[in-house]
Amino acid sequence: MKQFNIAEAKSHFSKLIKLAMLGEEIVIARDNKPLLKLIPIHEVKKVRQPGSAKGQILYIAPDFDELLPDFKENV
Repeated sequence: MKQFNIAEAKSHFSKLIKLAMLGEEIVIARDNKPLLKLIPIHEVKKVRQPGSAKGQILYIAPDFDELLPDFKENV
C-alpha cells in the first residue's frame, strides 16, 4: 500500500491512476491520516511476472539468433 498526501496526489494524479490500474493500493491522506483509497472500478488483470514461463520452452532452433537471408546482404 502506497500513501500520498493530498498535495502529492494532486500533482501526480495520472501516475497514481496508472499505479492503481496495475493493482497497487493507493491511499490518499491528510495530515498522515488515510482519507481515500484509489481503486479501479473493474477487476484488474494480473500483470505478467518476469520468469513466469521458465521451463516451458520446449525447443529453440539452432539458428534462432542468426540473421535472416534478406538481411545478410545489408550487413
